[in-house]
Amino acid sequence: MEYERVPGQAGQIELWAYQWDVSSKPPVKIDRIRIGTEQPPPPPAPVYQQLGAAVTWSYGRTLGDIATANPDTIRAFPAGFGQNVTIGCEIVSAGKFRNGSPRYWCRTHQKHWGVRADVADAARNGVMRCAQQSQPMWYVVNPTTIALDEHAEVGVWCSMPAALTSSGMVQRRYPRIHVHVRDEVNGGKVIDQDFDALTLSFQPVPGLFGGTPIDRVHVTPPAAKEFVLSLEAGKSMSCFNCHDCGSPHLDLGGFSNSPHRKHLCGNCGRDNTWTSTPSISNPLKPLHDQFSGAWQYVDVDRVLNIDRDYPDAHFALWASTPALVWTAARPQERGIHVHLAKDGERVVDETFGTVIYQGRTLNRDQLLARMIENTCSI
Repeated sequence: MEYERVPGQAGQIELWAYQWDVSSKPPVKIDRIRIGTEQPPPPPAPVYQQLGAAVTWSYGRTLGDIATANPDTIRAFPAGFGQNVTIGCEIVSAGKFRNGSPRYWCRTHQKHWGVRADVADAARNGVMRCAQQSQPMWYVVNPTTIALDEHAEVGVWCSMPAALTSSGMVQRRYPRIHVHVRDEVNGGKVIDQDFDALTLSFQPVPGLFGGTPIDRVHVTPPAAKEFVLSLEAGKSMSCFNCHDCGSPHLDLGGFSNSPHRKHLCGNCGRDNTWTSTPSISNPLKPLHDQFSGAWQYVDVDRVLNIDRDYPDAHFALWASTPALVWTAARPQERGIHVHLAKDGERVVDETFGTVIYQGRTLNRDQLLARMIENTCSI
């Protein structure tokens, strides 16, 4: 089965599947079925502010596009939040295959559409869907927005499970986005919680994302985790835009660990973007550089001896990790972060340079490795 592009109403291009009847002389098209309407490549992020958006992601992928503004796609979501669910495709025009036939791209599942098996499936089921449409997805419709310019201090981290607890048990979970917001410098936190996904908005900064005047960045757990671990490891990162649609490029999975020159855009599905040197791109990089006024990471010298001072307390320990965004003017602290409760009341919420438990001094790097082990990734 093949398909063709046919002019439709209001300037739209309709896609019709058909069979060839080769018994006719000359052959004629039969069994024509309308399978969808061609969607243009979506613009980069600024338009999402006007249309509303859903942020979508999956685990175990090597590239990503993390926002959809297609109202039909958003209306099809069964709720405001979902995890490990099957959601519909958002298929847009993506140039041509090497043989010259039209090529399309599913922004939801990051898969090209247009081979014969795709067309046959669309004709059989009456809907265009990509070969990865059954992939489990996570999504948040209209995620919480934090305006970086409207608060005295904002800190954003990748939230991972604890490395160690007093019970000896740590429940594995997926990463989330942890946020601290203060409306006074070094004041009380007006927001201190985890989010499934987040939007960070700001006044557009000329040149921050090349020539694209972006005023917000959507943050998903996979992108946050990759970025934080790259910061922790001291890896070189950059951010560049797609040569076709102008959207900032996001590398995930293996591509976030292996610099490369040719880049496939998760927003428009085109692969015409080349960098002069092997590179890794993450849109959180320019955001981090612009909104981390005191990008210093100091080792703290505070000491906590749990055995001596809190022998019967309940606690959880994490290796502190670099913030994605840290707008405070004071340095971030590197060490071991401790939540400790006694008689049902939290008495310690602090970062320490030295923590002693069961007669030994805990190692921050080993705790970080445990956090990563406790974090679900697929």
